[in-house]
Amino acid sequence: MTDPHAGDLAFAIDLARRAGGLLTASYEKVVQVDRKSRRDVVTEVDYQSEALVIEAIRDRFPDDAILAEESGHHAAGGGTDGTAMAGRRAKAARRWVIDPLDGTVNYANGIPYFCVSIGLVEEGRPVVGVVLDPLRDDCYAATAAGPAQLNGHTVTASDKGALGDFVVSLAIIGRGGIARERRIAHEIRIPRRMGSAALALASVASGRFDAFIGNGGLSLWDVAAAGLIAERGGATVTSLRGGPWWDEGRMGPSLSIVAAPAPHHAELLALLRAAKTTVESRR
Repeated sequence: MTDPHAGDLAFAIDLARRAGGLLTASYEKVVQVDRKSRRDVVTEVDYQSEALVIEAIRDRFPDDAILAEESGHHAAGGGTDGTAMAGRRAKAARRWVIDPLDGTVNYANGIPYFCVSIGLVEEGRPVVGVVLDPLRDDCYAATAAGPAQLNGHTVTASDKGALGDFVVSLAIIGRGGIARERRIAHEIRIPRRMGSAALALASVASGRFDAFIGNGGLSLWDVAAAGLIAERGGATVTSLRGGPWWDEGRMGPSLSIVAAPAPHHAELLALLRAAKTTVESRR
Protein backbone atom coordinates (compact mmCIF):
# COMPACT_ATOMS: atom_id res chain seq x y z
CA MET A 1 0.00 0.00 0.00
CA THR A 2 1.34 3.42 -0.95
CA ASP A 3 2.07 5.74 1.95
CA PRO A 4 -0.01 8.89 1.34
CA HIS A 5 2.62 11.01 3.04
CA ALA A 6 5.75 9.58 1.41
CA GLY A 7 6.25 12.75 -0.65
CA ASP A 8 5.78 14.98 2.37
CA LEU A 9 8.33 12.92 4.28
CA ALA A 10 10.92 13.14 1.50
CA PHE A 11 10.40 16.89 1.34
CA ALA A 12 10.76 17.26 5.13
CA ILE A 13 13.95 15.17 5.22
CA ASP A 14 15.54 17.25 2.47
CA LEU A 15 14.47 20.47 4.15
CA ALA A 16 15.79 19.38 7.54
CA ARG A 17 19.14 18.59 5.97
CA ARG A 18 19.26 22.04 4.35
CA ALA A 19 18.50 23.71 7.67
CA GLY A 20 20.94 21.40 9.42
CA GLY A 21 23.68 22.46 7.02
CA LEU A 22 23.09 26.06 8.04
CA LEU A 23 23.34 25.13 11.74
CA THR A 24 26.53 23.17 11.19
CA ALA A 25 28.16 25.96 9.19
CA SER A 26 27.55 28.44 12.02
CA TYR A 27 28.26 26.10 14.94
CA GLU A 28 30.62 27.70 17.48
CA LYS A 29 30.55 30.89 15.40
CA VAL A 30 27.42 32.46 16.91
CA VAL A 31 27.74 36.22 17.27
CA GLN A 32 24.43 37.26 18.81
CA VAL A 33 22.63 35.47 21.63
CA ASP A 34 19.47 37.09 23.04
CA ARG A 35 17.61 36.12 26.18
CA LYS A 36 14.03 34.86 25.65
CA SER A 37 13.37 34.04 29.29
CA ARG A 38 15.30 33.37 32.47
CA ARG A 39 16.49 30.01 31.15
CA ASP A 40 16.03 30.21 27.38
CA VAL A 41 17.91 32.05 24.63
CA VAL A 42 17.64 32.61 20.90
CA THR A 43 20.38 33.18 18.33
CA GLU A 44 20.48 34.68 14.87
CA VAL A 45 20.88 31.12 13.58
CA ASP A 46 17.45 30.18 15.00
CA TYR A 47 15.90 32.92 12.88
CA GLN A 48 17.93 32.06 9.79
CA SER A 49 17.06 28.37 10.00
CA GLU A 50 13.38 29.14 10.58
CA ALA A 51 13.26 31.56 7.63
CA LEU A 52 14.81 28.90 5.37
CA VAL A 53 12.25 26.30 6.43
CA ILE A 54 9.25 28.61 6.17
CA GLU A 55 10.28 29.89 2.73
CA ALA A 56 10.66 26.34 1.42
CA ILE A 57 7.26 25.27 2.78
CA ARG A 58 5.61 28.39 1.36
CA ASP A 59 7.12 27.66 -2.05
CA ARG A 60 6.17 23.96 -2.12
CA PHE A 61 2.90 24.01 -0.15
CA PRO A 62 1.43 27.53 -0.29
CA ASP A 63 -1.94 26.33 1.02
CA ASP A 64 -0.50 24.80 4.20
CA ALA A 65 -0.40 26.64 7.51
CA ILE A 66 2.75 26.80 9.64
CA LEU A 67 3.46 26.96 13.37
CA ALA A 68 7.07 27.97 14.07
CA GLU A 69 8.78 28.42 17.42
CA GLU A 70 10.20 31.88 16.83
CA SER A 71 7.61 33.53 14.58
CA GLY A 72 4.43 31.75 15.66
CA HIS A 73 1.45 31.08 13.38
CA HIS A 74 1.49 31.54 9.63
CA ALA A 75 -1.88 31.11 7.97
CA ALA A 76 -2.40 29.26 4.71
CA GLY A 77 -1.71 31.47 1.72
CA GLY A 78 1.08 33.39 3.42
CA GLY A 79 -1.01 35.76 5.53
CA THR A 80 -1.42 35.93 9.27
CA ASP A 81 -3.99 33.78 11.04
CA GLY A 82 -7.52 34.85 10.26
CA THR A 83 -6.66 36.40 6.89
CA ALA A 84 -6.43 33.31 4.69
CA MET A 85 -8.67 33.24 1.66
CA ALA A 86 -11.90 31.30 2.17
CA GLY A 87 -11.12 28.96 -0.71
CA ARG A 88 -7.93 27.84 0.99
CA ARG A 89 -9.31 27.09 4.43
CA ALA A 90 -10.01 23.41 3.74
CA LYS A 91 -6.41 22.75 2.78
CA ALA A 92 -5.23 24.66 5.84
CA ALA A 93 -6.16 21.53 7.81
CA ARG A 94 -2.50 20.73 7.04
CA ARG A 95 -0.09 22.53 9.32
CA TRP A 96 3.67 22.24 9.52
CA VAL A 97 4.99 22.49 13.09
CA ILE A 98 8.67 23.38 13.17
CA ASP A 99 11.48 23.99 15.60
CA PRO A 100 14.40 25.32 13.54
CA LEU A 101 16.89 24.72 16.34
CA ASP A 102 15.88 22.67 19.36
CA GLY A 103 18.59 22.89 21.99
CA THR A 104 19.60 26.51 21.44
CA VAL A 105 21.30 26.81 24.84
CA ASN A 106 23.47 23.81 23.94
CA TYR A 107 24.15 25.24 20.50
CA ALA A 108 25.10 28.68 21.82
CA ASN A 109 27.49 27.10 24.33
CA GLY A 110 29.15 24.72 21.89
CA ILE A 111 27.52 21.61 23.36
CA PRO A 112 26.97 19.17 20.46
CA TYR A 113 23.40 18.10 21.20
CA PHE A 114 20.72 19.91 19.22
CA CYS A 115 18.49 19.29 16.22
CA VAL A 116 16.08 20.50 13.57
CA SER A 117 12.51 19.29 14.05
CA ILE A 118 9.88 19.35 11.30
CA GLY A 119 6.43 17.85 11.73
CA LEU A 120 3.28 17.85 9.61
CA VAL A 121 -0.11 17.78 11.31
CA GLU A 122 -3.18 16.85 9.29
CA GLU A 123 -6.74 16.93 10.61
CA GLY A 124 -5.43 17.46 14.11
CA ARG A 125 -2.89 14.59 14.23
CA PRO A 126 0.84 14.41 13.43
CA VAL A 127 1.36 12.44 10.21
CA VAL A 128 4.99 13.23 9.32
CA GLY A 129 7.97 13.72 11.60
CA VAL A 130 11.64 14.43 10.94
CA VAL A 131 14.26 15.12 13.60
CA LEU A 132 17.81 15.74 12.36
CA ASP A 133 20.96 15.82 14.46
CA PRO A 134 23.15 17.69 11.96
CA LEU A 135 26.50 17.14 13.68
CA ARG A 136 26.10 13.35 13.67
CA ASP A 137 24.12 13.42 10.43
CA ASP A 138 21.50 11.29 12.15
CA CYS A 139 18.03 11.67 10.69
CA TYR A 140 15.03 10.20 12.49
CA ALA A 141 11.91 10.05 10.34
CA ALA A 142 8.43 8.54 10.26
CA THR A 143 4.96 8.87 8.84
CA ALA A 144 1.75 7.83 10.57
CA ALA A 145 1.53 4.86 8.20
CA GLY A 146 5.13 3.71 8.26
CA PRO A 147 7.89 2.59 10.62
CA ALA A 148 10.34 4.82 12.44
CA GLN A 149 13.61 5.09 10.58
CA LEU A 150 17.10 6.28 11.41
CA ASN A 151 19.10 7.21 8.31
CA GLY A 152 16.77 5.14 6.16
CA HIS A 153 16.89 2.01 8.31
CA THR A 154 13.91 0.81 10.35
CA VAL A 155 14.45 1.13 14.10
CA THR A 156 12.49 -0.01 17.12
CA ALA A 157 12.21 1.00 20.75
CA SER A 158 14.21 -0.69 23.51
CA ASP A 159 13.55 -4.35 24.23
CA LYS A 160 15.26 -4.41 27.63
CA GLY A 161 13.49 -6.70 30.02
CA ALA A 162 14.08 -4.83 33.26
CA LEU A 163 13.32 -1.24 34.17
CA GLY A 164 16.47 -1.29 36.27
CA ASP A 165 18.51 -1.37 33.06
CA PHE A 166 16.85 1.75 31.60
CA VAL A 167 18.65 4.96 30.65
CA VAL A 168 15.94 7.62 30.68
CA SER A 169 15.78 11.20 29.43
CA LEU A 170 14.17 12.69 32.54
CA ALA A 171 13.10 16.28 33.22
CA ILE A 172 10.18 16.91 35.57
CA ILE A 173 9.80 20.49 36.73
CA GLY A 174 7.33 22.29 38.95
CA ARG A 175 5.95 21.38 42.37
CA GLY A 176 7.00 17.90 43.40
CA GLY A 177 9.26 17.52 40.38
CA ILE A 178 12.40 16.67 42.34
CA ALA A 179 10.60 13.99 44.37
CA ARG A 180 9.15 12.43 41.24
CA GLU A 181 12.52 12.45 39.49
CA ARG A 182 14.10 10.78 42.51
CA ARG A 183 11.40 8.12 42.56
CA ILE A 184 12.04 7.27 38.91
CA ALA A 185 15.83 7.49 39.26
CA HIS A 186 15.72 4.95 42.09
CA GLU A 187 14.16 2.36 39.77
CA ILE A 188 16.26 2.84 36.62
CA ARG A 189 19.94 2.61 35.77
CA ILE A 190 20.47 6.35 35.31
CA PRO A 191 18.64 9.51 34.20
CA ARG A 192 19.95 12.04 31.70
CA ARG A 193 18.89 15.62 30.94
CA MET A 194 20.19 16.47 27.47
CA GLY A 195 18.85 19.93 26.63
CA SER A 196 17.05 18.99 23.41
CA ALA A 197 13.68 17.40 24.06
CA ALA A 198 12.97 16.69 20.41
CA LEU A 199 16.21 14.79 19.85
CA ALA A 200 15.98 12.85 23.12
CA LEU A 201 12.33 11.91 22.48
CA ALA A 202 13.06 10.79 18.91
CA SER A 203 15.92 8.67 20.27
CA VAL A 204 13.39 6.49 22.10
CA ALA A 205 12.42 5.13 18.68
CA SER A 206 15.85 3.54 18.30
CA GLY A 207 16.47 2.57 21.92
CA ARG A 208 19.28 5.05 22.44
CA PHE A 209 17.10 6.27 25.25
CA ASP A 210 14.98 3.54 26.75
CA ALA A 211 12.36 6.10 27.77
CA PHE A 212 11.60 9.81 27.83
CA ILE A 213 9.77 11.60 30.65
CA GLY A 214 9.30 15.35 30.52
CA ASN A 215 6.84 18.03 31.52
CA GLY A 216 6.72 21.79 31.51
CA GLY A 217 8.72 23.77 29.01
CA LEU A 218 7.47 21.48 26.21
CA SER A 219 5.54 23.09 23.37
CA LEU A 220 3.91 21.68 20.25
CA TRP A 221 7.03 22.20 18.13
CA ASP A 222 9.10 20.16 20.62
CA VAL A 223 6.97 17.04 20.29
CA ALA A 224 5.09 17.10 16.96
CA ALA A 225 7.76 15.23 15.01
CA ALA A 226 9.54 13.38 17.81
CA GLY A 227 6.40 12.04 19.47
CA LEU A 228 5.25 10.51 16.20
CA ILE A 229 8.69 9.02 15.56
CA ALA A 230 8.82 7.44 19.04
CA GLU A 231 5.31 6.07 18.58
CA ARG A 232 6.09 4.57 15.17
CA GLY A 233 9.19 3.01 16.70
CA GLY A 234 6.90 0.98 18.92
CA ALA A 235 6.95 3.07 22.09
CA THR A 236 3.78 3.87 23.96
CA VAL A 237 3.49 7.66 24.13
CA THR A 238 1.13 9.52 26.48
CA SER A 239 0.98 12.55 28.74
CA LEU A 240 2.14 12.18 32.36
CA ARG A 241 -1.49 11.49 33.25
CA GLY A 242 -1.75 8.70 30.71
CA GLY A 243 -3.85 10.69 28.24
CA PRO A 244 -3.10 11.68 24.63
CA TRP A 245 0.34 13.18 24.10
CA TRP A 246 -0.77 15.47 21.27
CA ASP A 247 -3.06 18.35 22.25
CA GLU A 248 -3.25 21.25 19.79
CA GLY A 249 -5.32 23.22 22.28
CA ARG A 250 -2.34 23.70 24.60
CA MET A 251 -0.34 26.40 22.90
CA GLY A 252 1.99 27.34 25.75
CA PRO A 253 4.96 25.37 27.09
CA SER A 254 2.70 23.10 29.14
CA LEU A 255 2.79 19.71 27.42
CA SER A 256 4.03 16.55 29.12
CA ILE A 257 5.28 13.31 27.61
CA VAL A 258 6.00 9.78 28.77
CA ALA A 259 7.42 7.60 25.98
CA ALA A 260 8.52 4.07 26.77
CA PRO A 261 8.31 0.51 25.45
CA ALA A 262 4.82 -0.86 26.01
CA PRO A 263 5.82 -3.43 28.68
CA HIS A 264 7.24 -0.68 30.93
CA HIS A 265 5.16 2.38 30.12
CA ALA A 266 2.43 1.59 32.67
CA GLU A 267 5.08 0.88 35.29
CA LEU A 268 6.63 4.31 34.80
CA LEU A 269 3.22 6.01 35.00
CA ALA A 270 2.50 4.15 38.25
CA LEU A 271 5.79 5.33 39.74
CA LEU A 272 5.02 8.91 38.75
CA ARG A 273 1.55 8.73 40.28
CA ALA A 274 2.87 7.17 43.49
CA ALA A 275 5.50 9.88 43.86
CA LYS A 276 2.94 12.61 43.24
CA THR A 277 0.57 11.11 45.83
CA THR A 278 3.39 10.97 48.39
CA VAL A 279 4.27 14.62 47.79
CA GLU A 280 0.66 15.74 48.09
CA SER A 281 0.14 13.77 51.32
CA ARG A 282 3.03 15.62 52.94
CA ARG A 283 1.58 19.08 52.38
